[in-house]
Amino acid sequence: MKDLGKIMQQAQQMQAKMQEAQEKIEATEAEGVAGAGLVSVRLKGKGDMVSVKIDPSLMSDDAEIVEDLIKAAHSDARKRLDEAMEKAMKEATQGLGGGMLPGFKMPF
Repeated sequence: MKDLGKIMQQAQQMQAKMQEAQEKIEATEAEGVAGAGLVSVRLKGKGDMVSVKIDPSLMSDDAEIVEDLIKAAHSDARKRLDEAMEKAMKEATQGLGGGMLPGFKMPF
């Protein structure tokens, strides 16, 4: 049990890095586009929609087309946001999983 202090210190470091990653994720924004840029959706950290932009040329089109483009842009933004979040978590946990406990692996 002489390594308990070391394990506790590493756990505290991991907690601090996870908090930092969470803050970075919440501040991250991702934009998704559809219809060759005619529709764009911007999402923030946890998936909150920040903005939707629709090119005025689409306003004369069928509403269903515009709705589909908005959904596609949202899906694209969500994918990009997920990728950014995954990258932030990997950066935050880099080097932490191997030295804590034998057999301990980070779930990322």
